[in-house]
Amino acid sequence: MNQVELNVPMRNYPPVSVVDACSGREVSRHSTKGNMNMRIGIIGAGQIGGTLTRRLTALGHDVRVSNSRTPDTLADLEAETGAKAVLNTEAAEGADLVIVSIPQKNVVDLPTGMLAGAADGAPVIETNNYYPQQRDGLIAAIEDGQVESEWVQEHLGVPVFKAFNGIWWKHLLEKGLPEGSSGRIALPVAGDDALKKQVVFDLINQLGFDPVDAGTVEDSWRQQPGTPVYGKNFDREATLKALAQATPERTDEWRAVAE
Repeated sequence: MNQVELNVPMRNYPPVSVVDACSGREVSRHSTKGNMNMRIGIIGAGQIGGTLTRRLTALGHDVRVSNSRTPDTLADLEAETGAKAVLNTEAAEGADLVIVSIPQKNVVDLPTGMLAGAADGAPVIETNNYYPQQRDGLIAAIEDGQVESEWVQEHLGVPVFKAFNGIWWKHLLEKGLPEGSSGRIALPVAGDDALKKQVVFDLINQLGFDPVDAGTVEDSWRQQPGTPVYGKNFDREATLKALAQATPERTDEWRAVAE
């Protein structure tokens, strides 16, 4: 796995510790948890997208959420959370951060340029997983070895960060803990831009989980379905170990056609 060097400018926020998955070193970061005014666009209101809508609005963020249908179909979620339901072409407008959380097979159906209205420098998180037998059918490029997140960012036309893809939605909703708590779940984050990755780290810390640097997008296969970290509620140390133990070969369960 490639080493990711984070050269993040100091800010006047309480420190948050982040572990680099490549070196195993704990590095002092600075949290934005005092900044409760981010505008966040969420594309996809399923189990993960809906859960993040609930959690992020509760933290004070300004959330715009969309699905593949019309905003009125999200009226209940809008009333529950205070998030604004919008068309999927509107969710990213003016957003400081965008989350794409949809079935992998539907990525190709997203309108071209729909993320262009986001604020300059806004990180884009994708939470997707490729489930060939269970939902998505065969995606040839991924079957041929392309990393899932690389495939997603190719179709979105912007760099992405892989996060939130391996945690059960109910645990994302209920199991966040204060920083420093024993048993705090660690979530791996893969992506290429150090400054934008810091924003993702800070958001995960706000949500009550420990961010772990899982390397670049090219390295994000280490957290895909079927890997040792996927679906586990590991702490930092166990997450680092699981990422290091991952192998790129897909098991039969996670291939379109079992060999």
